[in-house]
Amino acid sequence: MKYVLAELSDLPAIRQLMAKYHRDTIAPEDMADGFVTTALSDEQFADLIVRERGVMLAKDGDKVAAFALAASWEYWQQVPIMQKMIDILPQMPAVDGVVLTRENTYQYGPVCVDRAYRGTGVFEEIFRASLREYAAKYPVMVTFVNQINPRSYAAHTRKAGMREIATFDFNDNHYWMLAIPTE
Repeated sequence: MKYVLAELSDLPAIRQLMAKYHRDTIAPEDMADGFVTTALSDEQFADLIVRERGVMLAKDGDKVAAFALAASWEYWQQVPIMQKMIDILPQMPAVDGVVLTRENTYQYGPVCVDRAYRGTGVFEEIFRASLREYAAKYPVMVTFVNQINPRSYAAHTRKAGMREIATFDFNDNHYWMLAIPTE
C-alpha cells in the first residue's frame, strides 16, 4: 500500500469510492459500518487536489483503497457546516496549549476506507499520512463526526488518538468536534 497525494487523474476513482459510502447512496444495511456526508463538485475537488494539496490516497496498485480530505479554513468556508465550525473555533478549549484559530488549525475529513481494506491498518496509515502533510503549516488538526456515525467516532478517538473538544448542532444533526496536535 502506498500513501500519496491525489492528482486530478485520480478523481474518477475517488468519486467512485465516495459514491459507494456516501450517506445519500450507501446501501441501508451498510450505514452502521460508517459513511461520509460531504458532497463536493468536480471543481471543488479539483481545487482541493491542486491548490490545497489536500486529498491523501491509499493506493493498492492502481486501486484507490481509501481517501482522506484536508484543507485550510479558507477552502472549507464555502461549506455551510464548516463555516459553523469556523464561527465556534474561538470558543473551543486550547489543545496542548494552542488556542484554536482559523490560522493555526485546519479541517480534516471526511475519510473513506473501502470495506475490503477495513481492519488492515489503512485507516491509521492514511490518517497519519494526512496529518504529516499539514504538520509544517498547522499545529492542530480539527474535524467533526456526526453522532449517528459512532464507528467513525471510535476510529478517530481510539485508532487516531483524536480528542473530543466539544459538541455542536447544525441542520438538526448533532456532531462531535475532535482535535489533535499535528506533531
